[in-house]
Amino acid sequence: MNTSTGRAFAPFAIAGALLWAPPAGAAQDAPPTYAVIDRIHLPGAQGWDYLEADPAGHRLFVTRGDSVMVVDTRDGSLLTTLPGVQGAHGAVPVGDFAYVTSGRNNVVLVYDLRTGALVDTVPVQGEGPDALVAEPTVGKVFVMNHRSGNIAVIDTAVRRVTATIPALGQLEFAVRDGHGRIFVNSEETGEIAVIDAASAKMVARWSLGGCEEPTGLAIDAAHERLFSVCANERMAIVDSRTGAVVATLPIGKHPDGAAFDPGTGMAFSSNGEGTLTLVHEDDPAHFRVVANLPTQPGARTIAVDPATHRVYLTAASYGPRPEATAENPHPRPPVVPGSVVVLVVAPEPAAH
Repeated sequence: MNTSTGRAFAPFAIAGALLWAPPAGAAQDAPPTYAVIDRIHLPGAQGWDYLEADPAGHRLFVTRGDSVMVVDTRDGSLLTTLPGVQGAHGAVPVGDFAYVTSGRNNVVLVYDLRTGALVDTVPVQGEGPDALVAEPTVGKVFVMNHRSGNIAVIDTAVRRVTATIPALGQLEFAVRDGHGRIFVNSEETGEIAVIDAASAKMVARWSLGGCEEPTGLAIDAAHERLFSVCANERMAIVDSRTGAVVATLPIGKHPDGAAFDPGTGMAFSSNGEGTLTLVHEDDPAHFRVVANLPTQPGARTIAVDPATHRVYLTAASYGPRPEATAENPHPRPPVVPGSVVVLVVAPEPAAH
């Protein structure tokens, strides 16, 4: 890892500077500082998983166990609740519809966002549908089946699985590059799987080296960099063309989610210890940790709205942890009703 922000006055360095332009709004010498600016309170005591920001619709999708809550990002109001999910993990908008993974009954539910009505149920031919990503270039939604380790490919024109990509261990988050490739973290094998969207086939497997149990994954599509967050408190930054690990940086404890904002050049790791690690991309070869922002314990999942540069994290307060049993040797503490919040993190105004 090279955390230097300077440039040598050599011909190859000058050529590199001419070929690469920093992300719009990114300040190489002084990345923006961030702060928690708001808390959006959500009803109920259900847990949560992935968040999904929809800049075009000014919406934030928050999966909540038996439902998905859709929040208006302009004022924090609750627009609608999509009910009837059995273990909600991921939600992604596709036009006027939302595709939601229902993990306990192995289906994807399709809702009409104009009415909130459930319009279709799609069996995924796998176990534990978790993260999902829409690829509009081929009109498909790719569903990561965590337990069975395969990927269900749903054709959005007919709302049916038209292909299943074979197993690769326990799958976590996935991202797209906008050019027909899907990348997904394999928590079990410590790899990134590369999927060709058009053929619905895995075309590469890339080792993440010392990255243990990768979960969250983000992408800087313009500069072809992937950001995997790992259980051993590391962020692995990978060249999305070759699979080479470009850099490895320290992050906080118990990471789960990752995100990237192309407008600020900032990558994020949301850490269950109650911190948000901010990593600035000075250029595609140089990265540096600029802050570990205190958030709230348990705030492990994340979404970024690139239009507003706001970062969203979900957290809650907890009651006493139940005693372990043979059926449940690792019980989770219950969520205190009414304590679930979406933390809103944003760049602070520049000082003048």
